[in-house]
Amino acid sequence: QVQLVESGRGSVQAGGSLRLSCAASGRIFSSYAMAWFRQPPGKEREFVAVINWSGSRTRYADSVKGRFTISRDNAKNTVYLQMNSLKPEDTAIYYCAVRRSDYYGDYAGPETFDYWGQGTQVTVSS
Repeated sequence: QVQLVESGRGSVQAGGSLRLSCAASGRIFSSYAMAWFRQPPGKEREFVAVINWSGSRTRYADSVKGRFTISRDNAKNTVYLQMNSLKPEDTAIYYCAVRRSDYYGDYAGPETFDYWGQGTQVTVSS
């Protein structure tokens, strides 16, 4: 059993910053990739960012490139998402995810991930 617990829910003004975290517990395969997805109101869940085990390989959605940074601390089994220069269109429920394999630059859609957090609300006001 694997459980992911997200934190960092909050409301911020446009241009502000927020940091999300997600801690994994339970038995997880070694060298696993972690990622963030989000679901805006009335829309489908979409990819945000992914990071491999060592932190040497990342990829971001075009909509967040240059504004968001994904990182991880394997000693804590935790992934972070630093969000800067937030825009109203960033408003969404954010989900962290883990898959039982590393990330090598391959496809990282939601169907490739095995475990999910409960989601945390991020609201950006204009």
